Amino acid sequence: MFIDTHCHILKEYYDDIEKVISESKKQKVECLISCGCATKDIEESLKLVTQFPNLYLSIGYHPDAINDYDLDYLKENLESTRVVALGEIGLDYHYVETEEEKEKQKELFERQLEIAEELNIPVVIHSREATKDTMDTLKKYNVKGIIHCFSGSYETAIEYIEMGYKLGIGGVVTFKNSKLSEVIKKLSLDDIVLETDSPYLCPDPYRGMQNSPKYIPIIAKKIAEIKETSIDEVMNKTTENALKMFPGIKL
Repeated sequence: MFIDTHCHILKEYYDDIEKVISESKKQKVECLISCGCATKDIEESLKLVTQFPNLYLSIGYHPDAINDYDLDYLKENLESTRVVALGEIGLDYHYVETEEEKEKQKELFERQLEIAEELNIPVVIHSREATKDTMDTLKKYNVKGIIHCFSGSYETAIEYIEMGYKLGIGGVVTFKNSKLSEVIKKLSLDDIVLETDSPYLCPDPYRGMQNSPKYIPIIAKKIAEIKETSIDEVMNKTTENALKMFPGIKL
């Protein structure tokens, strides 16, 4: 059984969510963690899990939400059925134009980490062009979780791992111009989990198309090739890692 530890299963992206989940099951992707990163998405996600027993949630405010968030609402729902993590939260400086925006992101990030620490819930971390600030912030809190869509250096990977985090590996590892293969080759399977970030970052040979959790085996196959092991070994180990990180998953 595979676990897609990070996807966005929302009506905004998929006309037929039942079909998405059914197709994923056929590929042994039998557990999905869908992320709700804005209030409207959290509201929809909380309703969806009542319909699909293999769907779990990570809820939190993405750094894009610096001007529209409700932390009381978030905290109230973090203990809802099948919510297993707080996220994705973090820092994203890609489009940031002012120091004021950065400070707002840092404030939102830290306030959510405080909640995660208080509730002892895993976090899902988004970091884009902000590695140092992300690490420096995480070191202030006694939290653990997943570094979503990791694509950094080996040195960065080791630092996150030593802080107690697992690395979320997705379709980027299959891209021909990606250097992630070189990093994964040096890492242990103990340190990674699988994700798609659906509907984004579809793996080769479907790059540029709408992504889906059903493509997790493609990512696993690439990792198996890099690590010179079997797909089953990748599946079993990454699933074990995910279940340890997210004890709220009950299969």
